[in-house]
Amino acid sequence: MRRGIAASALVASLALTATACGGSDSDSGKSDGPVTITWWDTSNATNEAPAYKALIQQFEAGNKDVKVKYVNVPFDQAQNKFDTAAGAKGAPDVLRSEVGWTPAFAKKGFFLPLDGTEALADQGKFEPNLIKQAQYEGKTYGVPLVTDTLALVYNKALFKKAGITEAPKTWDELKADAAKIKDKAGADGYWGSTQAYYAQPFLYGEGTDTVDAAAKKITVDSPAAKKGYGTWLSLFSGKGLHKADATADAYAHIQDAFVNGKVAAIIQGPWEITNFYKGSAFQDKSNLGIATVPAGSAGKAGAPTGGHNLSVYAGSDKAHQAAALKFVKFMTSAQSQETIALKNSTLPTRSDAYTDKVKADPGIAGYQGVLAAAQPRPALPEYSSLWGPLDTELPKVASGKESLDTGLGNAELAISKLVSGFSK
Repeated sequence: MRRGIAASALVASLALTATACGGSDSDSGKSDGPVTITWWDTSNATNEAPAYKALIQQFEAGNKDVKVKYVNVPFDQAQNKFDTAAGAKGAPDVLRSEVGWTPAFAKKGFFLPLDGTEALADQGKFEPNLIKQAQYEGKTYGVPLVTDTLALVYNKALFKKAGITEAPKTWDELKADAAKIKDKAGADGYWGSTQAYYAQPFLYGEGTDTVDAAAKKITVDSPAAKKGYGTWLSLFSGKGLHKADATADAYAHIQDAFVNGKVAAIIQGPWEITNFYKGSAFQDKSNLGIATVPAGSAGKAGAPTGGHNLSVYAGSDKAHQAAALKFVKFMTSAQSQETIALKNSTLPTRSDAYTDKVKADPGIAGYQGVLAAAQPRPALPEYSSLWGPLDTELPKVASGKESLDTGLGNAELAISKLVSGFSK
């Protein structure tokens, strides 16, 4: 998952009118000219896009029959824009699809099944759980490009100053460590997020989730979920625990405080590795600590498996689909993933891309170590949308504007409207 993706609104609006979709380019239908495909990339336009643009040049140099029109679409707008464009038969040939979007768009028939195609020729090289997360009703609709999960990232120097030698393994240990850091280092020990995605590990720590997809039951207001969210809420008050920030700029505030040494630990994903290194606290990259998110009272620890797949638009004609499949195979190859990892400090999705050069980055090596605790999302097309109601309610709860019971009750009601046939 991405948060705080920055790009201009103008580029986003142009994305909807981008040509080369399903053979709409003037030159794409000519048998004597190259096929032009459009790729909507949802990566960070400043930090990540240059690496992808460079790979496009390599691809075009080796494939004279294909040209790629690159369009960077802000992550937080891309899902709705693609939904609109695909419904109007004007979508891009390739989409960098967040893993949660993949089953939703597959259900609507917007994505081409990739099983047996050139794009999935190396399927055995990819992490099996990432392939599974790209599937819907037994078919595969995306090729994993990058993966991620959340981790407890921490400032080793501040921990050492407080006499702490290892990362906390439970939330109670984190509270104790935060108090020590405040006393001995003068910084806050931890700053939590009010966003639902960042609260998800607290549910996993109690062995539950927002819904039980297999039982078709909404569990966001269950006793176990209340216990998890209660722990989440308790981390906004106490010595060394920063109060909740429910403003629109909270993400930036938390990130800035961490990278500049004003807070010792936060929960964050690997998409911020390059930005960690830009902060004053991590000019020495080895000062960045990365650990599995602390465990809940059930003794379980973990965070959602995130990331992005490359998916092909089912509405494109055969020539565009063939070109798109060739492009997807190139972009998800071991060599391309190594290049992306080295340039962007993102995590590859295939084992043969974790070369010695890639693992030399302490950020990548650290996050690779916590991937084993990542929990794949259920193959429920509506699953990612379930965080929406919680993103409305949790900031109110954290700010004291409503009780936890009220907030979860409201979220349960809203979620019941998103998943038909689920009981409470």
